[in-house]
Amino acid sequence: MRSVLYYALMLLLGFAWYRFGQKLLRKGYRDERGELTQGLLGPVGFLMSAVVACVLLFGLMRALIQGEVSCLGRGCKTQVYTLAAHAGDYWANMFYMAWMVLGLGYAMYVTFRIWFRR
Repeated sequence: MRSVLYYALMLLLGFAWYRFGQKLLRKGYRDERGELTQGLLGPVGFLMSAVVACVLLFGLMRALIQGEVSCLGRGCKTQVYTLAAHAGDYWANMFYMAWMVLGLGYAMYVTFRIWFRR
């Protein structure tokens, strides 16, 4: 039951993130107060998000190829989940990494589109 709640909340968070990005993209070049529409990220945040997304994508691809993923979190720094022995935890960590890559990629996409409007 906890897993169902976890995945449902992750999907709900993703949907809210998507709707927020679409709301920003639908705004014009300027908002209601006449100020320029700001993106989700600033220049430094954009670069940091790109670095984190690339590291997570590399970890995701590495885990897919090797069939094992390191535990993500503070309490289990040295634990490794393998696909054969811990399939549920393996796929939960893979889903989390993929979700983070998609979320950061979407934030960078929205910011990039806002920065280069005509």
